[in-house]
Amino acid sequence: HDRAEATILAIIDGDETSVEVFLDHTPFYAESGGQVGDTGLLIDQETKLAVKITDTKKENNLIVHYCDELPANIHATFIAQVNVAQRMATENNHSATHLLHAALKQVVGEHVNQKGSLVNDSYLRFDISHFAKLTETEIQQVELIVNEKIRAQIPLKEERNVAYQKALDSGVTALFGEKYGDFVRVITFDDQYSKELCGGTHVKNTAQIGLFKIISEGAVAAGVRRIEAITGEQALAFYNEQAALVTSIKEKLKAPVD
Repeated sequence: HDRAEATILAIIDGDETSVEVFLDHTPFYAESGGQVGDTGLLIDQETKLAVKITDTKKENNLIVHYCDELPANIHATFIAQVNVAQRMATENNHSATHLLHAALKQVVGEHVNQKGSLVNDSYLRFDISHFAKLTETEIQQVELIVNEKIRAQIPLKEERNVAYQKALDSGVTALFGEKYGDFVRVITFDDQYSKELCGGTHVKNTAQIGLFKIISEGAVAAGVRRIEAITGEQALAFYNEQAALVTSIKEKLKAPVD
């Protein structure tokens, strides 16, 4: 969901730039598991006046909405509205990390495990356990597989409240550094391809991701490599920039055959 009717339960006056607001209902995703928190608006239903929600985080199991100012009437009934375009771009990148993780296991080896990630609306960052630089051929193979899975239009399968041990027995990938309870959420894109424990938001179908491109790969620690990639409109913009660059070079060189 990207919108919900809400009332304010509590407010903590922060610094001059933000106010912490706690709502009785919220569609906002709080920063967790590498995925950044949602942004959006808190709209007074009666006056239609809105304040911006600039970030969403979780503290002591409570969801905190960081607003740029205090609503004029804190006792009003509000509509909490998520920035949908930003959420969708973030979902593209989050689902792409799952496809990437599975592709890396196929191409590089089953020893590859996630060591950390960052997912926002601009790009994805994915840290893996691996001892050597990925070759250009490996990177191209990974990109090929991920883009094949995108074109395959694989629907999301989401299972909630699955017993942790049952999930592990089904072959699910549990992620490094995450603390899991007795019951977990399982995100699957094709039972034979990608099946992970995850609390984040995802595309309903891999086709929504559109396009996937790795833009960098390097070392961040001993035995840990970092991959950065882009999807959707960001990936299309990247290819358009590359095409424009090649055209510019051709013009400078008078377009020789070689």
